[in-house]
Amino acid sequence: MDILPAIDLLEGRCVRLIQGRYDRVITYERDPVEVARGFQQDGACWVHVIDLDGARAGRLANLHALQRIAATGLNVQFGGGIRDEQTIRDALAAGARRVIIGTRALEDPDWFREVVHSDEFRGHIALGLDARMGKLAVRGWTEQTTQTAVELAERVADWPLDAIVYTDIGRDGMLLGPNVEAIRSLAGVSRVPVIASGGVTELEDIRRLKDAGVVGVVIGRAIYEQMIELREALRLARGASGTA
Repeated sequence: MDILPAIDLLEGRCVRLIQGRYDRVITYERDPVEVARGFQQDGACWVHVIDLDGARAGRLANLHALQRIAATGLNVQFGGGIRDEQTIRDALAAGARRVIIGTRALEDPDWFREVVHSDEFRGHIALGLDARMGKLAVRGWTEQTTQTAVELAERVADWPLDAIVYTDIGRDGMLLGPNVEAIRSLAGVSRVPVIASGGVTELEDIRRLKDAGVVGVVIGRAIYEQMIELREALRLARGASGTA
């Protein structure tokens, strides 16, 4: 398993949203590229970058920041506003290693299936499943659907996805601990590797998620507010077997 420290971009700043709400923003007054370099110095191989402006507007809004972060040499898992093939190409050309698609995957499953199975994008696409009270949300978490994460994970179980990135919106940025049972249920039905996000607060959370069968854990606020040391989190996650 590996740790993916998070960088959420809003108007070029490095921020965290509380429970995905744009009216509850914690701003960390540092250049996101400097943040990325700090993660790299601590031993991170991956960074989880979300374009919050793009997620809300439905188009890329922080492409330059993505380019600068990718130039550090970190593997970038990138999402936010990815709604068509050209946007995927733009994100990959800017340096993203893995692109997360959430909203359009739910709203246009036929299109998403074609993208995932295409030779052009195979191995670079992750499905973003963002759940609030068990139901999936879209459009920057501003709209709720009636689908559940487990239902969708079962539907794409045999697709050549690079990963499923599952976020519990109610726990994101709240430092309440992850919803381990929901994540365990998802990992149990998915043959696609699962990366968990939302609520990680202490090292014990990482141990529990590792036991739940995920291949990666996204951590944001707990690192920024020094509740978890990234070096120690990486050591615990990787154990004797190396990176995910």
